Amino acid sequence: MAKPKKNKAKAGPDREHDNERVIAQNRKARHTYEVLDTLECGIVLVGSEVKSLRQGNLSLDEAYGRLREGEVWLVGCEIPDYSHATSFKPDTRRPRKLLLHRREIAKFASRAYEKNLTLVPLKMYFKRGRAKLLLGLCRGRKLHDKREAKKKQTVQREIQQEMRRRR
Repeated sequence: MAKPKKNKAKAGPDREHDNERVIAQNRKARHTYEVLDTLECGIVLVGSEVKSLRQGNLSLDEAYGRLREGEVWLVGCEIPDYSHATSFKPDTRRPRKLLLHRREIAKFASRAYEKNLTLVPLKMYFKRGRAKLLLGLCRGRKLHDKREAKKKQTVQREIQQEMRRRR
C-alpha cells in the first residue's frame, strides 16, 4: 500500500504570501513613523516602469501618499528608466495614481487628512504578477519615542540571544 504524500506547503495565514516578491521596503519609515494601520493597493504604471521594477529599481525613501480630488496619488517615488526602453521614457519621479475603492479612500485616506496623519509607502512588491504597494497610515514619532523604541528593540535582541545560548 502506497503512503500518502505529505503536503509541504504551509497551511494558515502565511499561505497568502507565497506569491509575493518584494521589490523594495521603506525601513526608515518604521523608525521615523508609528504605523497605525496598513492597506494594500494597486498602482498605475506604464510598461517600461514595470520592467524597471522587475529589475529591482525603486526608491521609496522620500515618497508619500496625497489625497487629491477624491483620488490617492503616490508622490516622490523614484522608478529609474528601464535600460532597454525605446523612445518613450516617463518621468522618473512623476506622481502615480493608487488604485483604491471609494470606501477605502473614504475610510483610510480621508482619516489621514482629518487627523493630520501621513500616508507612507512601506513596501512595494509583486503579487500574482501585479505591482502592489503597502501603504501605511502613520503618525510621526518624537525623538524620545525613537529612543524608547530603540531601547525596546535592543532589549528584545539581547533576550533572544540569551535564549539561543541556553539551548
